[in-house]
Amino acid sequence: MKLTKPKFWDQKKPNLTAYLLFPFTIFIRLNNFFLKIKSKKIYKEIKTICVGNIYLGGTGKTPTVLKIYQLLKNDLNVVTAKKFYIDQEDEQIILKDKSKFLTYKNREEIIKNSIKQDLDLIIFDDGLQDNNINYNLNFVCFDSQNWIGNGCLIPSGPLREKLTSLEKYDAVFIKFIEEDTNLEKIYSKIKKINPKIKIFNSLVQVKDIDKFDLTKKYVVFSGIGNAKSFKSLLLKNNFNVIKEIIFPDHHNYKVNEIENILNKTKELGAKLITTEKDFVKLNNNYKNQINFLEIELKIIEESKLIEFIKSKIYETN
Repeated sequence: MKLTKPKFWDQKKPNLTAYLLFPFTIFIRLNNFFLKIKSKKIYKEIKTICVGNIYLGGTGKTPTVLKIYQLLKNDLNVVTAKKFYIDQEDEQIILKDKSKFLTYKNREEIIKNSIKQDLDLIIFDDGLQDNNINYNLNFVCFDSQNWIGNGCLIPSGPLREKLTSLEKYDAVFIKFIEEDTNLEKIYSKIKKINPKIKIFNSLVQVKDIDKFDLTKKYVVFSGIGNAKSFKSLLLKNNFNVIKEIIFPDHHNYKVNEIENILNKTKELGAKLITTEKDFVKLNNNYKNQINFLEIELKIIEESKLIEFIKSKIYETN
């Protein structure tokens, strides 16, 4: 059973529930300790980038992977990749549709098959907490709205690792919908931990906004890691959202759930809209009744990102 993210995770400070759960964070702490001391395998035959997060869900990993792929595909024989998870079919479908993509049950198998195909570079979607691989570059994604939530480790909060883990990573990508003063505070905290880390901003943009009738009312549903960010994007682009229905991340929709949503939307005299990640999982019989919002990231200082990646992946040649 998939669980919806607890609301207290995204409060600015830990509440009583978070404090009561502190003893259980020992499991994450132990895992992170062994992550530090375990020797990771280096693959000299191919270069690897891992795009991951320390905040659980909704940080824009997959769009970031696709953006980096688009920036590098003309110069390098590059592939995107993701460890196969039966309950994360949505991200795998999108990656396969928009890039050259590989997936296997473990990341070592992905690397070995990529070497056989004589590829130059693998861009992994997720895997920073994998104890087995020493990636050439490690990128961490954040959402500017949620940032680190209450700052606590799972299950007291949304963090897989403490924020101080940024000292071992190469770059941070901060996803935002519109700039705010919170960004400067985030930069400051990151640089205090790791003065050498690169910070790149990722502006979320809507593709083909003109195909939507913004005079209509909209019901929105989603099963993603950051539903709040998706609704904010709709409101920024002048969608009249009258109702929001939220499911757990990577939710697999049942026929009766979709029919109930469609009936409710009809009662309200509205149109129905969801994310691309949700749309790809829907039964084909319903897709012509549901709109989806396709997004893309605009990396601020894109040329500097390309230069940074190329300098790093070639420096050990």
